[in-house]
Amino acid sequence: MSRRSRTLPALFLTGLALALAAPALGQAITDTPPALANAPALTIERRLVHGAALEGSLEGDSADRTVFVVLPPSYARQPHRRYPVLYALHGYSIGAEQWMKEIHAERAIGNAYARGLPEMIIVFPDAKTKHNGSLYSSSVTTGDYETFIARDLVVYIDRSYRTLPHRESRGLAGHSMGGYGTARIGMKHPDMFGALYMMSPCCLAPRTADQIDIASAAQLEKVVTEADSARLPFLLRAQLASAAAWSPNPRKPPLYSDLPVEHGVVQPDVLAKWAANAPLAFVDQYVGNLRRYAAIAIDVGDQDGLRDDARRLHQRLDAYGIANSFEIYPGTHVSHVAFRFEDALLPFFGRALRH
Repeated sequence: MSRRSRTLPALFLTGLALALAAPALGQAITDTPPALANAPALTIERRLVHGAALEGSLEGDSADRTVFVVLPPSYARQPHRRYPVLYALHGYSIGAEQWMKEIHAERAIGNAYARGLPEMIIVFPDAKTKHNGSLYSSSVTTGDYETFIARDLVVYIDRSYRTLPHRESRGLAGHSMGGYGTARIGMKHPDMFGALYMMSPCCLAPRTADQIDIASAAQLEKVVTEADSARLPFLLRAQLASAAAWSPNPRKPPLYSDLPVEHGVVQPDVLAKWAANAPLAFVDQYVGNLRRYAAIAIDVGDQDGLRDDARRLHQRLDAYGIANSFEIYPGTHVSHVAFRFEDALLPFFGRALRH
């Protein structure tokens, strides 16, 4: 999810609706950091990574995922040096390449190096699916993206590049849906990562039946083909993605998922499944895991509808005595994301990761 904030009617989209604005589709316009004269040139490699965890998804998405790898300036000239790795997750409706454009990745990373950022490998995996986003979850319908990120991709990067192959030298970050993925994967896989940064995370809180627009949700039952899905309004397509990720049903083609509304009736069992995937509902189960992290950070714009849930996650961590930083900065859901990536996120990992 990578769109600006606005007020919307109550629609059950697990928090996605709170951060969206027109235009709902296409490349978001973000503020561009000025280029620094001493920023180094960077090498960006495009790889196709096979995800064993993604094989056989009922949606039929490819298990071979595009991954962009940004190498540090000294990588070619220091062939015996090893580097920490940052994994950066994109939001809903876009892929890795689009998100790199939104955060002006090459310029932001180059500028950060010019300001003294310790060198690291930065990895941007693509998790865009049939309905525009995997939610970085584990589902027979979409494939197990949680395991793909936490295991398959890490193993591939460690085998293919000169990394420091230890959790203390791996960071996980993401924006919006990627922020949700960071929360979800981070809580469950502290054996793989040593620091977390959630940018404007979506989908943190469970939603209730009274937030469902039954008439709108009923349109989803008419979807038969991928073309039908593509013609849906942005918010309804996001709801299909949520169903595919959180309420899969292998016996229910063509969507292979259970919808929150069927025949005009709200489905409480489906809502329960969706709620079970909300970090604010399951964070209490992973307190011990979260204590293992060297550093955790959350930020969100003051004009972003996701700010209250982000604050609630911060407060929940504080209540358990889990060290974390939380910042509300001036901006919408996407307007300053490139500056935040350059000025806040990258220096955070420069300090938190073991070099």
